Amino acid sequence: MKLLLLSNSTAPGRRYLEHAKEEIREVLDGAADLLFVPYALADHDAYTAQVAAALEPLGIRVTGAHTAADPAAAVREAGAVFVGGGNSFRLLKALHALGLVAAIRERAAAGAPYLGSSAGTNMACPTLRTTNDMPIVQPPSFDALALLPFQINPHYLDAAPDSAHMGETRAQRLAQFLEENDVPVVGLREGTWLRRTDGRLTLGGTPAGAVVFRRGAQPEEVPTGHDLSELLACEAHFDRR
Repeated sequence: MKLLLLSNSTAPGRRYLEHAKEEIREVLDGAADLLFVPYALADHDAYTAQVAAALEPLGIRVTGAHTAADPAAAVREAGAVFVGGGNSFRLLKALHALGLVAAIRERAAAGAPYLGSSAGTNMACPTLRTTNDMPIVQPPSFDALALLPFQINPHYLDAAPDSAHMGETRAQRLAQFLEENDVPVVGLREGTWLRRTDGRLTLGGTPAGAVVFRRGAQPEEVPTGHDLSELLACEAHFDRR
């Protein structure tokens, strides 16, 4: 299984996907065609065009899943699949409605590279429950692709002591998640990503690193370049106090 899971698609001062271009090139490993899944945003054509323009310098031809008569069949024939960011509730609702949950699982398990950014990274987890998004629509289920056995929180933000925001911090929200569920959560800071190649999982990107949250333990700072393969063997238990 080949996964590249980006916390974000655009870094400050960089063009769309530019910060991860070389990593994307390596993961695609010569694949000439990529199917883009644009359902996290409303304008599917414009979103697909943005991705096509970003990947054209790599020699990648991009097709939007929304243009296929049968998106699930298109996924099963794709050389690589990229699920873009946006609203994760809207995205997951579309994946279920179009039969893409099973199709993407099967294609990734067969070895086709899977790229995710933000909401697309959320989709690689067992469930939607660690997204940051507003539930603007209601999916039939929170069950996601389960390409990994643990959860991810993209766009992870550290508490800002000088901020006027008096609500819960991201760490507090994830602590509440762990009160109800027993599964590790990787908080991916901006500019970082997870890369899975079969049984190996590594943290890449900027030096910002990530934070791993586990039930009953203090959050663990993880440096960029760290091997997180042990998380691939974890067992997820949901709705367990």
